Amino acid sequence: MFTEHTGVARNKETELYFAASGNSSDPPVLFINGLGSQLINFLPGWVEQFCAAGFYVVRMDNRDVGLSSKTSGDAPTMEALVDSWSGDRSIADINVPYDLSDMAMDCVAVMDELGVEQTHVWGMSMGGMIAQTLAINCPDRLKSMTSVMSTTGEPGVGRSTSESAAQLVTAGDSREDVVNSAVAARKLHGGSLYEESWARSLEEAAYDRCYHPQGKIWQLLAVMASGSRAEQLPMITLPTMIVHGRLDPLVQLDGGIATAGLIPGAELVIHDEMGHDTPEPLWGRYLADFQRLVDQTQ
Repeated sequence: MFTEHTGVARNKETELYFAASGNSSDPPVLFINGLGSQLINFLPGWVEQFCAAGFYVVRMDNRDVGLSSKTSGDAPTMEALVDSWSGDRSIADINVPYDLSDMAMDCVAVMDELGVEQTHVWGMSMGGMIAQTLAINCPDRLKSMTSVMSTTGEPGVGRSTSESAAQLVTAGDSREDVVNSAVAARKLHGGSLYEESWARSLEEAAYDRCYHPQGKIWQLLAVMASGSRAEQLPMITLPTMIVHGRLDPLVQLDGGIATAGLIPGAELVIHDEMGHDTPEPLWGRYLADFQRLVDQTQ
Protein backbone atom coordinates (compact mmCIF):
# COMPACT_ATOMS: atom_id res chain seq x y z
CA MET A 1 0.00 0.00 0.00
CA PHE A 2 1.38 3.41 -0.96
CA THR A 3 1.67 6.35 1.42
CA GLU A 4 -0.05 9.57 0.39
CA HIS A 5 0.56 13.20 1.24
CA THR A 6 -2.03 15.86 0.42
CA GLY A 7 -1.66 19.61 0.46
CA VAL A 8 -2.31 22.93 -1.22
CA ALA A 9 0.04 24.85 -3.49
CA ARG A 10 -0.47 28.48 -4.55
CA ASN A 11 0.00 30.22 -7.86
CA LYS A 12 -0.62 33.84 -6.87
CA GLU A 13 -4.26 33.88 -5.66
CA THR A 14 -5.07 30.40 -6.99
CA GLU A 15 -4.95 27.42 -4.64
CA LEU A 16 -4.22 23.98 -6.09
CA TYR A 17 -5.09 20.86 -4.14
CA PHE A 18 -2.73 17.93 -4.74
CA ALA A 19 -2.01 14.38 -3.61
CA ALA A 20 1.49 12.88 -3.77
CA SER A 21 1.85 9.11 -3.38
CA GLY A 22 4.75 6.73 -2.94
CA ASN A 23 8.40 7.32 -2.19
CA SER A 24 9.49 10.92 -2.78
CA SER A 25 12.98 9.68 -3.65
CA ASP A 26 11.60 7.83 -6.70
CA PRO A 27 11.32 9.58 -10.10
CA PRO A 28 8.24 11.82 -9.99
CA VAL A 29 5.42 11.77 -12.53
CA LEU A 30 2.73 14.47 -12.57
CA PHE A 31 -0.64 13.33 -13.92
CA ILE A 32 -2.80 16.15 -15.33
CA ASN A 33 -6.54 15.74 -15.77
CA GLY A 34 -8.79 16.62 -18.65
CA LEU A 35 -11.73 19.00 -18.91
CA GLY A 36 -13.82 19.07 -15.74
CA SER A 37 -11.97 16.05 -14.35
CA GLN A 38 -10.75 15.76 -10.74
CA LEU A 39 -7.63 14.04 -9.45
CA ILE A 40 -9.73 11.10 -8.27
CA ASN A 41 -10.17 10.18 -11.93
CA PHE A 42 -6.69 8.63 -11.54
CA LEU A 43 -7.98 5.82 -9.35
CA PRO A 44 -6.16 4.15 -6.42
CA GLY A 45 -5.34 1.13 -8.59
CA TRP A 46 -3.73 3.41 -11.15
CA VAL A 47 -1.66 5.10 -8.46
CA GLU A 48 -0.63 1.78 -6.93
CA GLN A 49 0.47 0.47 -10.31
CA PHE A 50 2.78 3.42 -10.99
CA CYS A 51 4.08 3.51 -7.41
CA ALA A 52 4.86 -0.22 -7.57
CA ALA A 53 6.81 0.43 -10.78
CA GLY A 54 9.04 2.85 -8.86
CA PHE A 55 7.45 6.25 -9.47
CA TYR A 56 6.47 9.07 -7.11
CA VAL A 57 2.92 9.82 -8.27
CA VAL A 58 1.60 13.38 -8.11
CA ARG A 59 -2.03 14.18 -8.92
CA MET A 60 -3.73 17.56 -8.70
CA ASP A 61 -7.09 19.23 -9.09
CA ASN A 62 -6.79 21.81 -11.85
CA ARG A 63 -8.23 25.20 -11.00
CA ASP A 64 -12.04 25.25 -11.18
CA VAL A 65 -12.50 21.58 -10.27
CA GLY A 66 -12.33 19.46 -7.13
CA LEU A 67 -10.84 21.10 -4.07
CA SER A 68 -8.87 23.77 -5.94
CA SER A 69 -9.86 27.44 -6.35
CA LYS A 70 -12.93 28.38 -8.33
CA THR A 71 -13.23 31.37 -10.68
CA SER A 72 -15.69 34.04 -9.57
CA GLY A 73 -18.07 35.87 -11.88
CA ASP A 74 -20.60 34.76 -14.46
CA ALA A 75 -19.43 32.12 -16.90
CA PRO A 76 -20.75 31.99 -20.47
CA THR A 77 -23.09 29.13 -21.29
CA MET A 78 -21.66 25.79 -22.30
CA GLU A 79 -24.07 25.75 -25.25
CA ALA A 80 -22.47 28.94 -26.63
CA LEU A 81 -18.96 27.59 -26.21
CA VAL A 82 -19.81 24.24 -27.80
CA ASP A 83 -21.24 26.04 -30.83
CA SER A 84 -18.01 28.02 -31.13
CA TRP A 85 -15.87 24.93 -30.47
CA SER A 86 -17.59 23.16 -33.34
CA GLY A 87 -17.10 26.21 -35.60
CA ASP A 88 -14.28 28.76 -35.79
CA ARG A 89 -13.64 28.73 -32.00
CA SER A 90 -14.08 32.50 -31.80
CA ILE A 91 -14.41 33.86 -28.25
CA ALA A 92 -14.81 37.53 -29.09
CA ASP A 93 -16.44 39.66 -26.37
CA ILE A 94 -15.99 36.93 -23.70
CA ASN A 95 -13.92 37.70 -20.62
CA VAL A 96 -11.09 35.14 -20.34
CA PRO A 97 -9.78 34.92 -16.77
CA TYR A 98 -6.92 32.49 -17.55
CA ASP A 99 -5.44 30.30 -20.26
CA LEU A 100 -3.38 27.11 -20.55
CA SER A 101 -0.15 28.96 -19.71
CA ASP A 102 -1.65 29.89 -16.35
CA MET A 103 -2.71 26.29 -15.80
CA ALA A 104 0.81 25.13 -16.66
CA MET A 105 2.15 27.46 -13.98
CA ASP A 106 -0.34 25.89 -11.55
CA CYS A 107 1.53 22.62 -12.18
CA VAL A 108 4.85 24.33 -11.49
CA ALA A 109 3.42 25.67 -8.21
CA VAL A 110 2.56 22.11 -7.14
CA MET A 111 6.07 20.96 -8.06
CA ASP A 112 7.58 23.81 -6.07
CA GLU A 113 5.43 23.02 -3.04
CA LEU A 114 6.66 19.42 -3.14
CA GLY A 115 10.28 20.39 -3.76
CA VAL A 116 10.29 18.64 -7.14
CA GLU A 117 12.82 20.23 -9.47
CA GLN A 118 12.03 18.07 -12.53
CA THR A 119 9.22 15.65 -13.29
CA HIS A 120 7.85 13.41 -15.98
CA VAL A 121 4.44 14.74 -17.01
CA TRP A 122 1.49 12.67 -18.30
CA GLY A 123 -1.54 14.70 -19.34
CA MET A 124 -4.79 13.57 -20.92
CA SER A 125 -7.08 15.60 -23.18
CA MET A 126 -6.95 19.18 -21.84
CA GLY A 127 -4.24 17.85 -19.54
CA GLY A 128 -2.26 16.90 -22.65
CA MET A 129 -2.56 20.49 -23.83
CA ILE A 130 -1.28 21.68 -20.45
CA ALA A 131 1.58 19.16 -20.66
CA GLN A 132 2.49 20.45 -24.11
CA THR A 133 2.39 24.03 -22.79
CA LEU A 134 4.70 23.04 -19.93
CA ALA A 135 7.12 21.48 -22.40
CA ILE A 136 7.07 24.69 -24.46
CA ASN A 137 7.27 27.21 -21.60
CA CYS A 138 9.16 25.33 -18.86
CA PRO A 139 11.26 22.59 -20.52
CA ASP A 140 13.86 22.76 -17.75
CA ARG A 141 11.26 21.52 -15.25
CA LEU A 142 10.40 18.36 -17.20
CA LYS A 143 12.14 15.03 -17.77
CA SER A 144 9.67 13.83 -20.39
CA MET A 145 6.25 14.71 -21.76
CA THR A 146 3.36 12.36 -22.55
CA SER A 147 0.32 13.86 -24.26
CA VAL A 148 -2.71 11.54 -24.28
CA MET A 149 -5.89 11.86 -26.40
CA SER A 150 -5.05 15.50 -27.07
CA THR A 151 -4.29 17.82 -29.98
CA THR A 152 -2.33 20.83 -31.22
CA GLY A 153 -4.91 23.58 -30.71
CA GLU A 154 -5.35 24.13 -34.45
CA PRO A 155 -9.07 24.64 -35.23
CA GLY A 156 -9.14 22.07 -38.04
CA VAL A 157 -7.27 19.33 -36.17
CA GLY A 158 -8.59 16.85 -33.60
CA ARG A 159 -12.16 18.05 -34.04
CA SER A 160 -15.05 16.52 -32.12
CA THR A 161 -17.90 14.80 -33.88
CA SER A 162 -21.09 16.84 -33.55
CA GLU A 163 -22.66 14.16 -31.34
CA SER A 164 -19.62 14.03 -29.10
CA ALA A 165 -19.38 17.82 -28.72
CA ALA A 166 -23.07 17.96 -27.77
CA GLN A 167 -22.36 15.63 -24.83
CA LEU A 168 -20.29 18.39 -23.20
CA VAL A 169 -23.60 20.00 -22.25
CA THR A 170 -24.94 18.40 -19.05
CA ALA A 171 -28.63 17.51 -19.04
CA GLY A 172 -30.43 18.34 -15.78
CA ASP A 173 -29.37 19.61 -12.36
CA SER A 174 -30.11 16.81 -9.89
CA ARG A 175 -27.46 14.32 -8.82
CA GLU A 176 -29.20 11.57 -10.75
CA ASP A 177 -29.54 13.63 -13.92
CA VAL A 178 -25.94 14.89 -13.80
CA VAL A 179 -24.50 11.43 -13.19
CA ASN A 180 -26.67 9.85 -15.89
CA SER A 181 -25.63 12.55 -18.37
CA ALA A 182 -21.95 12.04 -17.56
CA VAL A 183 -22.26 8.25 -17.85
CA ALA A 184 -23.95 8.64 -21.24
CA ALA A 185 -21.07 10.86 -22.35
CA ARG A 186 -18.53 8.26 -21.20
CA LYS A 187 -20.40 5.59 -23.13
CA LEU A 188 -20.27 7.66 -26.31
CA HIS A 189 -16.61 8.60 -25.83
CA GLY A 190 -15.30 5.45 -24.19
CA GLY A 191 -14.39 3.11 -27.05
CA SER A 192 -14.88 -0.64 -27.19
CA LEU A 193 -13.74 -1.23 -23.57
CA TYR A 194 -16.47 0.92 -22.00
CA GLU A 195 -17.88 -0.60 -18.81
CA GLU A 196 -20.94 1.12 -17.34
CA SER A 197 -20.59 0.20 -13.66
CA TRP A 198 -16.99 1.48 -13.73
CA ALA A 199 -18.10 4.72 -15.40
CA ARG A 200 -21.00 5.23 -13.00
CA SER A 201 -18.86 4.76 -9.89
CA LEU A 202 -16.41 7.38 -11.20
CA GLU A 203 -19.14 9.91 -11.96
CA GLU A 204 -20.91 9.41 -8.63
CA ALA A 205 -17.65 9.93 -6.76
CA ALA A 206 -16.89 13.06 -8.78
CA TYR A 207 -20.33 14.55 -8.12
CA ASP A 208 -20.14 13.85 -4.39
CA ARG A 209 -16.62 15.28 -4.05
CA CYS A 210 -17.31 18.50 -5.95
CA TYR A 211 -20.07 19.30 -8.42
CA HIS A 212 -19.09 22.58 -10.07
CA PRO A 213 -20.48 22.78 -13.62
CA GLN A 214 -19.08 26.27 -14.25
CA GLY A 215 -15.56 24.86 -13.92
CA LYS A 216 -15.80 22.90 -17.17
CA ILE A 217 -16.95 26.09 -18.92
CA TRP A 218 -14.04 28.21 -17.65
CA GLN A 219 -11.59 25.45 -18.57
CA LEU A 220 -12.94 25.07 -22.11
CA LEU A 221 -12.71 28.85 -22.49
CA ALA A 222 -9.04 28.65 -21.41
CA VAL A 223 -8.40 26.00 -24.08
CA MET A 224 -10.05 28.12 -26.76
CA ALA A 225 -8.27 31.31 -25.67
CA SER A 226 -4.87 29.61 -25.89
CA GLY A 227 -5.13 28.95 -29.61
CA SER A 228 -2.76 26.83 -31.66
CA ARG A 229 0.57 25.46 -30.44
CA ALA A 230 1.60 24.35 -33.94
CA GLU A 231 4.40 26.91 -34.23
CA GLN A 232 5.86 26.11 -30.79
CA LEU A 233 5.58 22.30 -30.75
CA PRO A 234 8.57 21.77 -33.10
CA MET A 235 10.74 23.52 -30.48
CA ILE A 236 10.17 20.70 -27.95
CA THR A 237 13.32 18.63 -27.50
CA LEU A 238 12.22 16.54 -24.51
CA PRO A 239 11.61 12.81 -24.86
CA THR A 240 7.96 12.80 -25.93
CA MET A 241 5.20 10.26 -26.40
CA ILE A 242 1.80 10.88 -27.96
CA VAL A 243 -0.90 8.36 -27.00
CA HIS A 244 -4.28 8.26 -28.72
CA GLY A 245 -7.29 6.01 -29.22
CA ARG A 246 -8.39 5.02 -32.68
CA LEU A 247 -12.04 5.24 -31.53
CA ASP A 248 -11.87 8.72 -29.97
CA PRO A 249 -14.84 10.90 -31.11
CA LEU A 250 -14.15 13.90 -28.81
CA VAL A 251 -10.57 14.58 -29.94
CA GLN A 252 -10.30 12.55 -33.09
CA LEU A 253 -7.17 10.60 -33.98
CA ASP A 254 -5.79 13.19 -36.39
CA GLY A 255 -5.18 15.41 -33.35
CA GLY A 256 -2.69 12.94 -31.93
CA ILE A 257 -1.13 12.26 -35.31
CA ALA A 258 -0.66 15.99 -35.93
CA THR A 259 0.88 16.51 -32.50
CA ALA A 260 3.38 13.68 -32.97
CA GLY A 261 4.23 14.97 -36.44
CA LEU A 262 5.18 18.40 -35.10
CA ILE A 263 7.42 17.30 -32.20
CA PRO A 264 10.84 16.04 -33.31
CA GLY A 265 11.40 12.42 -32.30
CA ALA A 266 8.00 11.99 -30.66
CA GLU A 267 6.72 8.42 -30.51
CA LEU A 268 3.09 7.94 -31.54
CA VAL A 269 1.21 5.10 -29.81
CA ILE A 270 -2.30 4.25 -31.04
CA HIS A 271 -4.55 1.90 -29.06
CA ASP A 272 -7.23 0.34 -31.26
CA GLU A 273 -9.78 -0.24 -28.45
CA MET A 274 -9.35 3.19 -26.84
CA GLY A 275 -11.78 6.08 -27.16
CA HIS A 276 -11.62 9.28 -25.13
CA ASP A 277 -11.03 7.55 -21.81
CA THR A 278 -8.43 5.50 -19.98
CA PRO A 279 -10.14 2.12 -19.35
CA GLU A 280 -8.67 -0.19 -16.74
CA PRO A 281 -7.85 -3.03 -19.20
CA LEU A 282 -5.31 -0.70 -20.85
CA TRP A 283 -3.56 0.48 -17.68
CA GLY A 284 -0.73 -2.04 -18.01
CA ARG A 285 -0.10 -0.93 -21.58
CA TYR A 286 -0.06 2.74 -20.58
CA LEU A 287 2.53 1.94 -17.93
CA ALA A 288 4.64 -0.07 -20.39
CA ASP A 289 4.48 2.79 -22.90
CA PHE A 290 5.45 5.29 -20.21
CA GLN A 291 8.31 3.13 -18.92
CA ARG A 292 9.69 2.90 -22.45
CA LEU A 293 9.74 6.70 -22.65
CA VAL A 294 11.31 7.08 -19.22
CA ASP A 295 14.10 4.70 -20.21
CA GLN A 296 15.15 7.26 -22.82
CA THR A 297 15.86 9.80 -20.07
CA GLN A 298 18.28 7.60 -18.10
